Amino acid sequence: MPDGLALDPEAPAAPNAPVHVIPSAPPAATAAESAPEGLPTDRYLNRELSWLDFNSRVLSLAEDASIPLLERAKFLAIFASNLDEFYMVRVAGLKRRDETGLSVRSADGLSPREQLGLIATRTQELANKHARVFMDQVRPSLAEEGILLVAWAELADEQRKAMTKYFHDQVFPVLTPLAVDPAHPFPYISGLSLNLAVTVRDHAAGQHFARVKVPDNVSRFVKVPVEEPDTVAFLPVEELIGAHLDVLFHGMEIVENHAFRITRNADFEVEEDRDEDLLQALERELARRRFGSPVRLEVSDDMTERMLELLLRELDVDPADVVHVPGLLDLSSMWQVYGVDRPALKDKPFVPATHPAFGERETPKSVFATLREGDVFVHHPYDSFSTSVQRFVEQAAADPQVLAIKQTLYRTSGDSPIINALIDAAEAGKQVVALVEIKARFDEQANIKWARKLEQAGVHVVYGLVGLKTHCKTCLVVRREGSTIRRYCHIGTGNYNPKTARLYEDVGILTAAPEVGADLTDLFNSLTGYSRVEQYRNLLVAPSGIRAGIITRIEREIELHRAGQHAGIRLKANALVDEQVIDALYRASQAGVPVDIVVRGICALKPGMPGLSETIHVRSILGRFLEHSRILQFRGSDEFWIGSADMMHRNLDRRIEVLLRVTDARITTQIDDLFESALDPTTRCWVLGADGNWVAAPADGEQVRDHQEEMIRRHLAQGS
Repeated sequence: MPDGLALDPEAPAAPNAPVHVIPSAPPAATAAESAPEGLPTDRYLNRELSWLDFNSRVLSLAEDASIPLLERAKFLAIFASNLDEFYMVRVAGLKRRDETGLSVRSADGLSPREQLGLIATRTQELANKHARVFMDQVRPSLAEEGILLVAWAELADEQRKAMTKYFHDQVFPVLTPLAVDPAHPFPYISGLSLNLAVTVRDHAAGQHFARVKVPDNVSRFVKVPVEEPDTVAFLPVEELIGAHLDVLFHGMEIVENHAFRITRNADFEVEEDRDEDLLQALERELARRRFGSPVRLEVSDDMTERMLELLLRELDVDPADVVHVPGLLDLSSMWQVYGVDRPALKDKPFVPATHPAFGERETPKSVFATLREGDVFVHHPYDSFSTSVQRFVEQAAADPQVLAIKQTLYRTSGDSPIINALIDAAEAGKQVVALVEIKARFDEQANIKWARKLEQAGVHVVYGLVGLKTHCKTCLVVRREGSTIRRYCHIGTGNYNPKTARLYEDVGILTAAPEVGADLTDLFNSLTGYSRVEQYRNLLVAPSGIRAGIITRIEREIELHRAGQHAGIRLKANALVDEQVIDALYRASQAGVPVDIVVRGICALKPGMPGLSETIHVRSILGRFLEHSRILQFRGSDEFWIGSADMMHRNLDRRIEVLLRVTDARITTQIDDLFESALDPTTRCWVLGADGNWVAAPADGEQVRDHQEEMIRRHLAQGS
């Protein structure tokens, strides 16, 4: 989910931070016309439909009566936000390919137009289900708990008077009704804005169309005064506006009004090979984003055909891109309802525990002294980010013996203590390098802001490498200790963002191992200079090394299994799409190697296919925390890897990604235990079948355990 889409028109001119050119990344993998020997041509699931299946699983959490009620309302909001971004990026890309005549088919053999047709059908199904879950399950349950979502028609006279006063005082002054006639062209409709399409009648001049934008600087749900204690009532602001249209169109007859919403193409490419500052080029494209072409039109399902035809014509929207929504549009606003102070209707408060290695002692020990004793494995959000990774950066900034700090920043929070620590370090005279990835989608403007702030403080800011996004999560601290120089490192799977670190499940390693420090030194020299290191000691680095490294290790498991030795593969990721990796897993399964996959989102692999993937099992775990870590275990060779890369073309071909080999036996035992919990037969999850359908497991009546709750229990016990 994006942290924000706001543009800052008052931003100062872009500084001239360095941008280094590297050779072009290889193209994304596409489906081969003929399958490798022994593999069928129909061996992949569609990437886009698999993503919609993931969002359907999110929606299932809103249906789950065992989940606290306001958490279910939250999942309704997450589903809606997810779908918005899917259309802004993925559907927009498919439409662009279709409109430009690009004949590239997906790995499962579908053209862009065929995929768009299937997406439209599936999206309408999900929109109907989303509305039903809200109207038939969540909304009535909220009402039983004294949280009412009401319509104007349901208000008593006194409540209507109070709402009318609120309308005149707070809403009416910011409304701008826009007429459409020969003197007034159809207005521009901004992406994701909620609007009312209104037909009015002037008895002298006939019917006219007008558009009223629902302002986004007033609450979507307006609080209605109620007499009952412990009761709160909300009225959708579009209902309030609709009830007072006669004030906006004085002297006119209101014939009809209906809500609608446009989603626009937010995907764009920055021409990085031009002789132009990258920040300036990016800001230009960000300004264009708001004018992207429409990719979806959501309308209330009671909208008349006449009005819909007008919108289709004026907005230049294909009828296939219309989604009819029963009830309220844009349920991403349910975050406001989630904000109601009802602790009993939410998950129990969870406070991350300080990792035992960094726990309070009678004589406090620095992070550096702790790491000299051995590596530390942190598992967020169960282990506190602020008392581990954040403390590592803050102590480095304050320590007079630290000479340099080098860090990658992909996404961070608006009031990031990490940014502040880097600024403090630079102002204290340390050498500080921050590689700020300003092309992180939907965080571009925020990252431009932080890049400027860091540079103004004296930090050496690098914007990234031309043609690639820097997605790895790495930090290198160089410290003088007597007559020697020691390097301390953090490599993780999650962003340096204290806020998402409380919501996302991620892992990381803090280490003083010399070989890891040497690897990160080589990596940063590549990121900031012209060094082109291809081989690392304990790292796999994309775009040149991760895919090949993973496939080599899969083939090694095949060899071990054929030799009669123990073998097996475990993989945990957000997505599994890359065809070359999938084919390697198929070959492993054909050889008899057990393969267990835990994937949060997209999976294009078909498990359980006779003769192809009988030993492959795929499950998905969703819940209170967003499962975000990427972990690989090759059981025969006893190798464990963690890092930033998902098994996707963009990660393996078009990003700087890092996987770290974990060698400490204490930590590999912890990772193995993590897999054991996630793969426990009684763990609540969804299981992927060979037909591409996800089935909730365990079955009704069977023993069920929650993996994330178990992780909370273990970490609390560990810290006590």
